[in-house]
Amino acid sequence: MLPAGVMKSASSIGRSKAFNLANMLTYGRLVAVPAVVGLLFWPEDHWSRWFALIVFALAAITDYLDGYVARTFAQQSALGRMLDPIADKLLVAACLLMLVADGTIHGWALWAAIVILCREILVSGLREFLAELKVSVPVSRVAKWKTTLQLVSLGFLIAGPAGETVLPNNTLIGIVLLWVAAVLTLYTGWDYFKNGIHHLMDEG
Repeated sequence: MLPAGVMKSASSIGRSKAFNLANMLTYGRLVAVPAVVGLLFWPEDHWSRWFALIVFALAAITDYLDGYVARTFAQQSALGRMLDPIADKLLVAACLLMLVADGTIHGWALWAAIVILCREILVSGLREFLAELKVSVPVSRVAKWKTTLQLVSLGFLIAGPAGETVLPNNTLIGIVLLWVAAVLTLYTGWDYFKNGIHHLMDEG
């Protein structure tokens, strides 16, 4: 049995890692999800959309900052590696659902939203399975571009009609970017599946 002093020290280190700056930025992104969703419950109110966009933009910025801080200041942790992609997926999925609900995303653009959501579920399931086999699936550069495009397109769409008063065709720009993101989403989803398929076949 380990001495009490060693156990206390290990517990203190664990807490310090859980509340380091990189993880706090990730926690902030998680907290931003219900905040953006709540503001989008009033889609006709332009001020509500602008506030939702501000919160969303700050959350999107933390997606870059938390990784940068973790690498620069050696604050990588297992908790951060787990929560970072979860925070991204929750933010994107919640915004897509709210934008479909208020009609900003409609018609054929619904397929772009469906592709993005289905891919995220598929890749999450694949990552969970491969993690059980102790197989790491690194994030590709194209996947990072995909996430960036998703966030930028959602920014335009969250602004929606309010954005039209500043930038004509704002919503159309968001829809076009959403389709581009959906194409990259399909590509990266296939790339992940292709890299993990032989592990699936071996286990099968």
